[in-house]
Amino acid sequence: MPVISAPQAFNEGSLFVDLESIFGYRLYLKCEGFNFAGSIKLKAANEMVESAERDGSLKPDSVLVESSSGNLGVALSMIAASKGYRFLCVTDPRCNLSTKLLMEALGSHVHVVTDLDENGGFLGTRLEYLRALCASDDRYVWLSQYTNAGNWRAHYRTTAPEIAGHFPGLDVLFVGTGTAGTLMGCARWFREWHRPVRIVAVDSAGSVAFGGPPGRRMIPGLGMSMRPPLLDESYVDEVIRVEEADTIRTCHRLARRGFLFGGSTGTVVSAATEWLARQDARELTAVAIAPDLGERYLDTVYQTNWLQDLYGEQLLDSAGLPPPAWDDDPAPRAPGRRHRP
Repeated sequence: MPVISAPQAFNEGSLFVDLESIFGYRLYLKCEGFNFAGSIKLKAANEMVESAERDGSLKPDSVLVESSSGNLGVALSMIAASKGYRFLCVTDPRCNLSTKLLMEALGSHVHVVTDLDENGGFLGTRLEYLRALCASDDRYVWLSQYTNAGNWRAHYRTTAPEIAGHFPGLDVLFVGTGTAGTLMGCARWFREWHRPVRIVAVDSAGSVAFGGPPGRRMIPGLGMSMRPPLLDESYVDEVIRVEEADTIRTCHRLARRGFLFGGSTGTVVSAATEWLARQDARELTAVAIAPDLGERYLDTVYQTNWLQDLYGEQLLDSAGLPPPAWDDDPAPRAPGRRHRP
């Protein structure tokens, strides 16, 4: 076991889950949630902070600021706490409560914007707030994950080589798209590899990242209400958009087999299984990237009342999920107590 003195020094990058027994396709899921930040965003956060330190823009009295729907905010909160910086995260009402509380527990300040932008999302409002903040005081340092090359460089240096090391015969890679950092880092690396790999970008229905009309999106993580500045579609072979109902069904299907993943993972796996169902995939080696785990989604994706209010009572009934193990007993009793008729 490693011995570390800074939380960002540890990240498990070599864990993959074989999903064939669950979905019937030879699909391997790269699990990126096993670090102290709990998500793949630790890689980008660390790269961007260290780059800002090297170029001198980040000083001891600086205040880090960033826009995030959750995971990057947690990663930056953790790194800021470790290095002694102050950090302000600008987010919106879709940020999970547990994520907001986690950032605050790490000593960060969280500002929630509530006004929608012109595309019906919150991103434009978050960015306007950050621009005004930085104009008011030069101590604020905005890393800007949406334009920072360190975002994709982190995955060019780490995520893509980790995948290639385990799967030298890789045929297709499924990558969720938010800021497009993970997508572009992996796509650039595999473009230079010794064999062709098909890059499939996964987006949320209602996102305008790849064009199309904006729509309601309630699950944070993937999707954008603007075109990602880092995105270069020449590196992408195909785009699949996933409805949130399919995301939720996939998350619950995985959970019923003991794997509790986040909403972004449900979206990517749903797209991957849809794509594989349309192919003669028996000889293909496919990998999907799971950005995080599911604990931060317990009050949303895995909360019955939240699901019913937003998507209707029939959402999970149509998912074909196996019943819980105790469904054969309609009235479970406390252990150690005798049941009287």
